[in-house]
Amino acid sequence: MRDVIADMGPAFLGSRLKRLAERMQAGATTAIANAGVPLQPAHMAVLAALRVGPMNVGQLAGVIGISQPGVTRSVSQMAKLGILADLPASDQRTRLVELTSRGRAFAELAVTELWPRIGMAAEELLADTSPSFLLQLAAIERALDHASIAQRAERARPGGLRLREFDDALAAVFHDINVEWISAMFTLEATDQDVLENPRERIIDSGGVILFVEAPGLGIVGTCALQKTGPSSFELTKMGVREVARGLKAGEFLLEAAVARATALQADPLYLLTSRKCAAAIHLYEKLGFAHDTEIMNDYGSRYQRCDVAMKYIAEGAHPEAEASDPAEGA
Repeated sequence: MRDVIADMGPAFLGSRLKRLAERMQAGATTAIANAGVPLQPAHMAVLAALRVGPMNVGQLAGVIGISQPGVTRSVSQMAKLGILADLPASDQRTRLVELTSRGRAFAELAVTELWPRIGMAAEELLADTSPSFLLQLAAIERALDHASIAQRAERARPGGLRLREFDDALAAVFHDINVEWISAMFTLEATDQDVLENPRERIIDSGGVILFVEAPGLGIVGTCALQKTGPSSFELTKMGVREVARGLKAGEFLLEAAVARATALQADPLYLLTSRKCAAAIHLYEKLGFAHDTEIMNDYGSRYQRCDVAMKYIAEGAHPEAEASDPAEGA
């Protein structure tokens, strides 16, 4: 099933982190309950902070790094459970709280048993990640201290598409973008699966190219390939752009880059195979110099059951005055 939040890339980073936190906290809630501690994960930071001594709400908010209303809510809940209590303060406007004897007992249990066990569980999760993950997380937090997402979004501007080359870390992205559009419009064929599941062997190692387009704030939004099919012939294939990038002209940017790369490779012919159902894509191909070609259809068209359109790149056949939409599907 499609993961919408993951597909949206950095634009949904906050939602993805929140989802991750909710999954981890759900497990922590069970572990806390199993240890006989009547608290929630949100209370744990307050419990840890008050082990060093009494604090007021403002101080707690500062050392934990969350809003005062959130701390106030946790303090009130913990007070009802007899975990902490108010201390008399010289300034009546300042509420000082400290752990009760019951709270200190639970804090001791948390320190000796609960937090180490949850910590080891988290370390197990991190074992397969980059060693710098926690350092990167700290860097994000420091960056947010300097300027919030709202401030950064205000000064950001659209555009800035960037070309990315293939590496094995992007193989899954190449697969997923193409499976998404092919499955939505057609049946995934054996030749599709072979290429998408083995991009290095079927394209890169045989002299072909896989390109990606990256959009600021969205990450990788599109891809296409040049697959070598003869001594000098290349098929423009597996071109897809995510719907989230509609309007950014990511498809046109990607196609121009692919044609330029094919020209550098002295592709002859450079061709593509598609279907009449991909009308927006065909219009873009025509705009950038591809023409319908019966010879290409006769020579290569049998590769796909869905193929009823074959086109060949002829630079002088371009129609720059044409306006093309940004298709989510391609060859």
